Amino acid sequence: MSRSSFFYRNSLSIVLIALMLCSLLGQFFTGWSVENKELAENGQKALTLTQYIYSGHFIQATFENWESEFLQMMLYVLLTISLRQKGSSESKSMEGKEDVDREPIVHPKAPWPVKKGGIWLKIYKHSLSLAFGILFLASFILHFYGSLKDFNNEQIMNDKPPVSTSQYLTESRFWFESFQNWQSEFLAVASLVILSIWFREKGSPESKPVDMPYDETP
Repeated sequence: MSRSSFFYRNSLSIVLIALMLCSLLGQFFTGWSVENKELAENGQKALTLTQYIYSGHFIQATFENWESEFLQMMLYVLLTISLRQKGSSESKSMEGKEDVDREPIVHPKAPWPVKKGGIWLKIYKHSLSLAFGILFLASFILHFYGSLKDFNNEQIMNDKPPVSTSQYLTESRFWFESFQNWQSEFLAVASLVILSIWFREKGSPESKPVDMPYDETP
């Protein structure tokens, strides 16, 4: 494969997005099957594929996971600014400043906010964490919407009154859905930070060089 080809230059994002879409399709069809089985057991009409897209069951399951991923990445980006882990490939060095700490310099190929300066540059300096924060907030809201919709559908099937938005905010089910995902994401990141102290993967930028001492931080 030519190193100038589009796929070579973008292969990491292409493969990851393809894996995500395949997994999302798998989730969609298996979730559709699960939901229709539950509806049949309660004497309800099965959902079509189109109806399932807009169902609380699918919306809640999808954005419950996206929410935790974006929260994980936002906090990871922010925490790695000032916190350190000796010997980890995921940490900045123990002493001194690094290239990412320096103030931006205007040059011909600099991104336009750097050239523009002012408020645009101030926002751009923190645009990565802001982007993850917005994605987290949007996913959190959609998770809540889907979870509320799914919960109220269950209430109606069980001949119980639906609950309001404010009532559901205090419902333990919604927060259980969130916390069970949040804790797993924090565990995954902590595992990467800690395991990269002692273990290696030759060729991966997430690993230290194979011959680097355990207590040395890249």
